[in-house]
Amino acid sequence: MKKSKAGKVVMEEDQEAVNLAADWADISQGLRKDLGHQAHSQWIKPIQPGNYCKETGTLDLYLPTEFSANWVNDRFADRLSLAWKIARPDVRHVRILVHPGRRQLPELRLGHGGRPSHAPANDSVVGASDAISAALSGDAFASLGQGPAGIDASQTFSTFVTGTANVLACNAAQRMAAGEKPQFSPLYLKAATGQGKTHLLHAIGHAYLANHPHARIFYCSAERFMVEFVQALRQNQMIEFKARLRGFDLLLVDDIQFIIGKASAQEELLYTIDALLQEGKRLVFAADRAPQALDGVEPRLLSRLSMGLVADIQPADIELRRSILENRLQRFASIDVPADVIEFLARTINRNVRELVGGLNKLIAYAQLTGQAVSLQLAEEQLTDILSANRRRITIDEIQRTVCQFYRIDRTEMSSKRRARAVVRPRQVAMYLAKVLTPRSYPEIGRKFGGRDHSTVIHAVRLIEELRTRDADMDGDVRSLLRQLES
Repeated sequence: MKKSKAGKVVMEEDQEAVNLAADWADISQGLRKDLGHQAHSQWIKPIQPGNYCKETGTLDLYLPTEFSANWVNDRFADRLSLAWKIARPDVRHVRILVHPGRRQLPELRLGHGGRPSHAPANDSVVGASDAISAALSGDAFASLGQGPAGIDASQTFSTFVTGTANVLACNAAQRMAAGEKPQFSPLYLKAATGQGKTHLLHAIGHAYLANHPHARIFYCSAERFMVEFVQALRQNQMIEFKARLRGFDLLLVDDIQFIIGKASAQEELLYTIDALLQEGKRLVFAADRAPQALDGVEPRLLSRLSMGLVADIQPADIELRRSILENRLQRFASIDVPADVIEFLARTINRNVRELVGGLNKLIAYAQLTGQAVSLQLAEEQLTDILSANRRRITIDEIQRTVCQFYRIDRTEMSSKRRARAVVRPRQVAMYLAKVLTPRSYPEIGRKFGGRDHSTVIHAVRLIEELRTRDADMDGDVRSLLRQLES
């Protein structure tokens, strides 16, 4: 009889594990659509459902390293919790932990001068390759310390690099955090993923606390707002929830687009906005689209979100991307990053600032952990995924056409045998650009230029590289062509 009961318990546990795995497959697929392939593959895909306690409704999610567990907990905890509660209402709490069967990696910390240092090793020492894979996470050297009210102490106005793409939003954010009453509220920050809107939210909170040390701040994502709202509703604690929410002096809500379609949560947010505005409180929202583009949001809430100032953050241009990289390098004073590497990253990683900074951090982490020097070749080898995702597919035909128009020569000269300087130099520039902007090999490029040998292409690439370092006119020509081709 005991054996039968034990067998039944085992079968129930096995079935529960199967159910959790099936639910996780559906949840993971949905998160892949929301977060994109790269973020999902790096952070969400390694997650494994673990222990589940029916009595407390607590589900453990396991990750292979402490670093990845902390990263996911800081950035995706609310989203994972909400997804599980939607899929399985009996899941009330989600914990993100290191897999108990995995050995711990040495903790990567910032040492003196921004250089990485490791905590003392214990008996379970891991190999160098494991340490590298744990550190190559995009923002491995960023400060993860949270200040008051969940505000990231590293994301301040002093660390936010401004340019023509974001100066309006930055100035508006500084006004919102100033001591005097702002001229507008709420402030609505609109930007695509990774362009700096979350940084500005943290910067507002940090600066506002500096000006008002006793102020009460509530910073959250729209998902966290909905989770707390649903919990209060289920536990009959709506009065306490409303009183607490309306007692804050500054309300910061990120990713407001995720409140789409949640009618009851929208209504509560609407009433909260009205109550705080009537008391002269400050509100800041951030989203990846304008208020008018928020489908599924009732008109009254849309009018509140857009009644203050809507500040748009445009994608960073090449000058701003260079400035961001140079600013970031100040944290790594002991690392020598050549100018051509900075130029390469700034030109190639152009989708968003987060990927740009992540690429630099990954490159520096790899160089430090392997003892290699940072070089253009190392960047091309180690940032393959990021570079391929950012590169627009430029063809050699497009390069030849653009170069011929620039130098005012006939297109046939790209394949001709003429040796006149007025023809040879543009042809060499086109070969150089073909190597820089396309994944084609030297022999493939040679074939597109009248069947020339690969050694001819190598000579052209090296010659133009050398000329750019000592001939300002040539460097200016190449820069102008790069802007035309990459725009």
